[in-house]
Amino acid sequence: MDHKFFGVALLCAFLMMNIVFTQFMVHQYYYENYVNVLIFGGLNLGVFPLALIIYKKTKNEKA
Repeated sequence: MDHKFFGVALLCAFLMMNIVFTQFMVHQYYYENYVNVLIFGGLNLGVFPLALIIYKKTKNEKA
């Protein structure tokens, strides 16, 4: 498997995790579980920079 395609797949996985964590965060906020809101918010803050780093690394690679 080529490194560019692996990076794109990893980028998609991290962005999907970001969407899922955001959905869990909104759901937990609705049910007033604020500790879980902080946990999923922290996970969002951890996953998004990883996706940006992978994007910057794979942006300049050739297919």
